[in-house]
Amino acid sequence: MVDYDLLVPYGWTEAVASGYLPLLGDLTPARIVRMDRSECDVVTPTGPARAACPRDITGLCTGDWVALDAEQTVRRLLPRRSAIMRSSVSGRSVAQVLATNVDTVLICTAADGDVDLGRIERMLALAWDSAAQPLVVLTKADAAERVPLDEVRAVAPGATVLAVSATAEVGLDVLGALLDGTVALIGPSGAGKSTLANALLGAEVFATNAVRAVDGKGRHTTVHRELRPLPGGGTLIDTPGLRGVGLYDAAEGIGKTFSDIESLAEECRFTDCAHETEPGCAVTAALADGTLTQRRLTSYRKLARENEWMAARTDKRLAAERERVWRDITKQHRQRYRERGRR
Repeated sequence: MVDYDLLVPYGWTEAVASGYLPLLGDLTPARIVRMDRSECDVVTPTGPARAACPRDITGLCTGDWVALDAEQTVRRLLPRRSAIMRSSVSGRSVAQVLATNVDTVLICTAADGDVDLGRIERMLALAWDSAAQPLVVLTKADAAERVPLDEVRAVAPGATVLAVSATAEVGLDVLGALLDGTVALIGPSGAGKSTLANALLGAEVFATNAVRAVDGKGRHTTVHRELRPLPGGGTLIDTPGLRGVGLYDAAEGIGKTFSDIESLAEECRFTDCAHETEPGCAVTAALADGTLTQRRLTSYRKLARENEWMAARTDKRLAAERERVWRDITKQHRQRYRERGRR
């Protein structure tokens, strides 16, 4: 018996239903809670199931809504409302999807270690570009000599910044009140994501490990992206630690992350101002009076250059693929012409 109420704890709402039900036909909606290579764990209107993922449907990810046939095989990827994407760790000009249909992105950084503002800005650009709302969480606040809330808030315009401790249960009530819909945790290994996830879930669901005493770095304890329902409503996706966060077509995310700099740039005398030695430059004026730091401007330029480089690589890759397709078509036409001439 089909019971869509079974999907409600996993993010099924009236809005989701109105968007997806007309697309299904005879197929059944399901949400992916964990991906393997050729199979995935899903939740369906009849309960949890194991579904097969055919080769012709690629790029499936935890958080996706899909359509299943009667044999529990994925037949369609339903449209995504949002997607957290970074450039592939292989260095190729393709995107790696970290989580989909996310409403809130928790950017986790350990307050008792090196709070890297540049890395937070990078993850903010990733989060803003996903179409979800970012929220920066400084974890392990009870173990920090000083929690740099003001510094982090200064580099996160438009995003809430909180300090919490999952072990000491500090700040969790405030954080819980801000969570909405599907929540994804991202951050480096050792940031306390799994410990925070367990605290929000109210159970020891994900394995946890202490950071290494030698270098203070974390070890990967989460190896799969996994979606779980939250006790107070909504869902949570825990993700493996991110050693590298390469941007992929994230111009909009960079603009929101550095909205202060882009607002200053609009006040420059020249529209093509490079913010270096030009007269009437509002950005260099802000540097001079201390309103803007050199570190932040350097970070902005670095991410913008990286994104432009990746965009150029992507354009070249797409152009090369189109050229290869046309070469293949031309070759086939020539072959058919030669074969016709022999008849």
